[in-house]
Amino acid sequence: MKNALFGSAIVAAALALTLPLEAQAPQLPGSKNTAAITGGTYQADAGHTLVGWRVDHFGFTPYFGLFGDITGTLVLDPKNPAAAKVDVTIPVAKVTTASAGLTAHLLKPAGENGKADFFGAAPAPARFVSTAVHVHGADSAHITGDLTLNGVTRPVTLDAKFYGAGKAPAMMGGKENVGFTATAKIKRSDFGVGYAIPLVSDEVELDIVAAFQK
Repeated sequence: MKNALFGSAIVAAALALTLPLEAQAPQLPGSKNTAAITGGTYQADAGHTLVGWRVDHFGFTPYFGLFGDITGTLVLDPKNPAAAKVDVTIPVAKVTTASAGLTAHLLKPAGENGKADFFGAAPAPARFVSTAVHVHGADSAHITGDLTLNGVTRPVTLDAKFYGAGKAPAMMGGKENVGFTATAKIKRSDFGVGYAIPLVSDEVELDIVAAFQK
């Protein structure tokens, strides 16, 4: 009896190894299939939309931090992606870094000269509003828009890519989700943040994860 059970187990394991990986893995609710996008007005998923930033620190190492709790909207027509519009607000006051001292410095109040080293105390939120979308292929686009940060508005272009879409499980609300990644580069001096340049780089690399729901 034991030998029979052992033999059955070996056969089952062998059969499992011959199955495609797709058949063995659980089915994720999101996929790369753009047909899962119904279109309309989506709200930013504040818990899963992130803006990472990276600077060069003295030429020794890169240093990065994060903005989260982002709100806003995406208007999207899957039949006409070039007509998409995005408007998001980033709470600068909630900036996150691995160093409590650096976070405090980023939000340090202005000095006697009336100018803060970085964002200052209680900084206004940043805002990105798209002005044009240029689609490249089935899943990529350049999104040009106006970024307002530290009281200054400048044009910025995002190199965006579709990541996935689908409906969340009922236990997670059952909403339609659509997600993108994007990268961009800005000069912080363009937005009046010039402290420690060039020891800390003027150029800031942005790495964005954008999740929207409806």
